[in-house]
Amino acid sequence: MPVKLGVNIDHIATLRQARGIGAPDPVAAAQACLAAGADLIVCHLRQDRRHIQDDDLFRLKKSLGGHIHLEMACVPEMEKIALKARPDSVCLVPESPNELTTQGGLSLAGPGAGRVEKIVKSLSRAGIGVSLFVDPDAQALRTAHKIGADTVELCTKAYAEAGGAGRQAQELENIHVACLLARELKLHIHSGHGLDYRSAPPVARIDGMECLNIGFSIIARAVFTGLEKAVADMKKLI
Repeated sequence: MPVKLGVNIDHIATLRQARGIGAPDPVAAAQACLAAGADLIVCHLRQDRRHIQDDDLFRLKKSLGGHIHLEMACVPEMEKIALKARPDSVCLVPESPNELTTQGGLSLAGPGAGRVEKIVKSLSRAGIGVSLFVDPDAQALRTAHKIGADTVELCTKAYAEAGGAGRQAQELENIHVACLLARELKLHIHSGHGLDYRSAPPVARIDGMECLNIGFSIIARAVFTGLEKAVADMKKLI
């Protein structure tokens, strides 16, 4: 099966929030992405609402119906919003108030796993697919499986930011090994974080990889090429 492309539209909203005048509209951007070949629209409703707003999520649901993948912190506030909005799927991600972007996978060790499991079960009962954003680590994958996630999104930060060909090759191998275990556990496999037009294709070629979720590099290229071409170019590469 071809690898799917999820396009994260957060930074369309970032640009809108800079002036607060309603443009560019994330819903219009989502429609353009789907028209250009994207399979999913990804948005991260952060607790500080720095880009995507609650209204954006509900307008996306009304306009698109399906294809919506919501990233959110593992907190009751976001659980309630997700249950009301009913996106197709949710990815639970770690979130820190002062970070520029997500810094790594969820910590599933200790009591934190119980909190995650509770929300996984709540969303699953509502018919929402649940993914956990985790590092390519064997214990994290086993825990994700144990607490009921149907999908893992492997954090590609270490790979995307690796300096030198040797280090990058090692990080890519770590992702490959994680995919082997995820397949044994019968987990669906997504990947994302920091991937661009150079680093995404090798990840897409890993056996078992089902979807890459990519945002910043596509939106950055769109400044020069237009959004539909930027999406189409990435879709072609993967």
